[in-house]
Amino acid sequence: MRVLLQRVSQAQVTVDGRITGRIGTGLVALVGVHGQDRIKDAVFCADKCAHLRIFDNEAGRFDRSLLDVGGQVLAISQFTLYGECRKGRRPFFGAAAEPQVAEPLYEAFIAQLRERHAVTVACGIFGAHMDLEIHNDGPVSLFVDSPDCH
Repeated sequence: MRVLLQRVSQAQVTVDGRITGRIGTGLVALVGVHGQDRIKDAVFCADKCAHLRIFDNEAGRFDRSLLDVGGQVLAISQFTLYGECRKGRRPFFGAAAEPQVAEPLYEAFIAQLRERHAVTVACGIFGAHMDLEIHNDGPVSLFVDSPDCH
């Protein structure tokens, strides 16, 4: 599993002109699922996102986690994180999980944040065309890959 985290002051997602998710301070998590991912990958990535110290302390240093700042998460499914662009001019998405595999793991990632860490999570709609409004803070953008990320 691969998650692109973006630290934000606020963000929202709109589907068909309707806001489906909105957060204040926290993280936008663009979640890509690999075809060989399992539940352990969703658990690892959610735990890492909750505890990663990427928020500033009083001295302006990365020393506080999402949990420390009481932040929220906007989780968006993003199969394009597994796009292969080395050959040709059109990305190849063969490593990305099929929707019937990806959706339950995306949902497990969200459930882990909500249930294990009590994080408020807003979402887009899996497989939908979404418009994101992201107010990057910093900007700070980092990849979180599960240990067996391919």
